[in-house]
Amino acid sequence: MDKNSFVEAQITEHQQNKKLTSSELADLFANFQGDSMFTCLFEHFLQVVEDDEVKDYVEFAMALSRRHVKQISDILNTEKIPVPVGFGEQDVRKDAPRLFSDMLMVFYITHMASIALTVYSSAYGNATRQDIMNYFRNNINDSAETYERGMHLLLSKGIDLAPPTIPYANKVDFVEKKSFISILTGRDRPLTAPEIKHLHFNINTNILGKSLMLGFSQVASSEKLRKYFQEGAELAGKQIKAFSLPLTNQDLPSSKLMDAHITDSTSAPFSDKLMLFHAGLAGSMALSNMGAALGQMMRHDLAVEFSAFIPMIGKYSNDGINMMIEHGWMEEPFTATDRKKLSESSPGNQT
Repeated sequence: MDKNSFVEAQITEHQQNKKLTSSELADLFANFQGDSMFTCLFEHFLQVVEDDEVKDYVEFAMALSRRHVKQISDILNTEKIPVPVGFGEQDVRKDAPRLFSDMLMVFYITHMASIALTVYSSAYGNATRQDIMNYFRNNINDSAETYERGMHLLLSKGIDLAPPTIPYANKVDFVEKKSFISILTGRDRPLTAPEIKHLHFNINTNILGKSLMLGFSQVASSEKLRKYFQEGAELAGKQIKAFSLPLTNQDLPSSKLMDAHITDSTSAPFSDKLMLFHAGLAGSMALSNMGAALGQMMRHDLAVEFSAFIPMIGKYSNDGINMMIEHGWMEEPFTATDRKKLSESSPGNQT
């Protein structure tokens, strides 16, 4: 046994009676919900996909999601914790016509893998039990492979989602004037590489989000849900326009919309519950992206632009959560004990 394996075995033995922490429970719950949802999406993709290379890629992603769901179930069963309901066969409509093109499927999986790298890194960095660290470390590797395969496949099909290039620096410079970050004059300076990175990433995220919401708005079963998804598409469109403008003003390209990759189908391949949950997931990811971007925006006008969308996205996500609760679809995350409630219901308080 090598040194690393020996150390890991020792840690595992010492932690065999260690309970899962609140962070580990939170991340396992969220991961179960997400991957059980992805298996439903991928199942529909596999029913309608035409390109053999895309089919192989979807099958690869499907196998990973199914494995993650099983591994989480095994962990929770071992701990004698109820396994979440999540999503399953009842959330996929078999034989429904395609809603998205093959290329949008690849874009979707690739971008989700990119986001998963951040999510799993956070989960890994907050885990303390060795088996949970192992699980999330493996998921990071899974997401990295999924992302790389997806990027290569998109490029081979003529779709380039790469951020804009900028000239290489020929010397090291230091900022000399406070106007570099001024809300009045700073907006006239060239964008920094970190600013371009986050503008581009948020554009791509909203291109995908807009396409999903437009597709969902065509197939949702009620007028209320259709309107909600239309509002989501409009909100994503506003962000695409706002984040593309600084790039365009400096003659930098931004990614093209993928709206043309949505079919005209009005038959739902997914349940309303799944689509509404996905809208909430998109809102949660958008808020996380905003926070990451704000930490890198040195131009005040860009920071103001990003900040302005936070309450809009927050309200949109909250409206979706309320609808989930109204329909009885909101599965409660693992929660701390309500000590006050237990005290009030104890035998000593009974009359």
